Amino acid sequence: MSRFWSQHVAGLTPYTPGEQPKIERLIKLNTNEHPYGPSPRALEAIRHGASDALRLYPDPESTVLRNAVADYYGVAPEQVMPGNGSDEVLAHVFNALFRHGDRPLLMPDITYSFYKTYCKLFDIPARLVPLADDFSIRPEDYLGLEEPPAGIIFANPNAPTGMALGLDQIERIARGNPDVAVVVDEAYVDFGARTAISLIERCPNIVVIHTFSKSRALAGMRVGYGVASREIVEGLLRVKDSFNSYPLDKLAIAAAVAAMEDRDYFQACTQKVLQTREYLTRELESIGFQVLPSKANFVFARHPGHDAARLASGLREQGILVRHFQAPRIDQFLRITVGTPEDCERLCNTLSELTRQTH
Repeated sequence: MSRFWSQHVAGLTPYTPGEQPKIERLIKLNTNEHPYGPSPRALEAIRHGASDALRLYPDPESTVLRNAVADYYGVAPEQVMPGNGSDEVLAHVFNALFRHGDRPLLMPDITYSFYKTYCKLFDIPARLVPLADDFSIRPEDYLGLEEPPAGIIFANPNAPTGMALGLDQIERIARGNPDVAVVVDEAYVDFGARTAISLIERCPNIVVIHTFSKSRALAGMRVGYGVASREIVEGLLRVKDSFNSYPLDKLAIAAAVAAMEDRDYFQACTQKVLQTREYLTRELESIGFQVLPSKANFVFARHPGHDAARLASGLREQGILVRHFQAPRIDQFLRITVGTPEDCERLCNTLSELTRQTH
């Protein structure tokens, strides 16, 4: 511990992202990146934007992006708050909506691990709510509480399980907790789930978080946004403008708007991922894996006869990266990104060979 640190720094446990290897020719199925790349219109927008105008600051309100998102989902621009990736939007959500003294934030015990990191950073007590034995979120576990929590947050589809709640279940949670924010992190929603944005008008405590990193294939540009009531967005903007008035640069804004507007490319590429996910699930099951029902661009699978860490290590030796979590209840699972059909075929062939070996 350095004498120059603030007191709370030593107690932080930073989030560990998926490995970004420097080795070439690896099949990278560990960080849920899109296999097909951004919309050509987004790439053209970046090229067009790389001009002398970059000497000027970007629009601090990202107006054209807020308008594009609002038009896509049928909400008002004042209900949209863009940020530097959905992680920054989440940070502002934690800061603006969940700091209520000793009241705990409720979240699943198995979910996106950044939530616990932010709780530490912003000194927010957390209460972990166990998933069911089948790894689903049970709405009843978030209802009938003796005292109101600081808020509720969960990913839908959940990470790393890939399982999703229906809108009726999300609405049940929100209506059962009308005086606190219910944050639905929808990083993977476009791969088979339904967005809770449609619930905001009748459940004004719902906050929906989206990213351009997954289904829009712009992970390298760092663009995300939240959609909520005007009242909630006003609070988020107060925090944002107390931290960084210019979170999105000109190129990121241009690329995101173009990607949002290119609906045909988005739908075509999303459909390819869905088809490959079904193929990957069938192939994994055929070699003995148990695969959770996924609504994301990844699958979560375990083999009852083989240790997950050893399988991950064996795949890496063959130039294939997947994600293994050394955490209770899920340490025998592999999270596998849906890549191209060729990537998934090589993965399954390699796993077939590994599972034939003695363990």
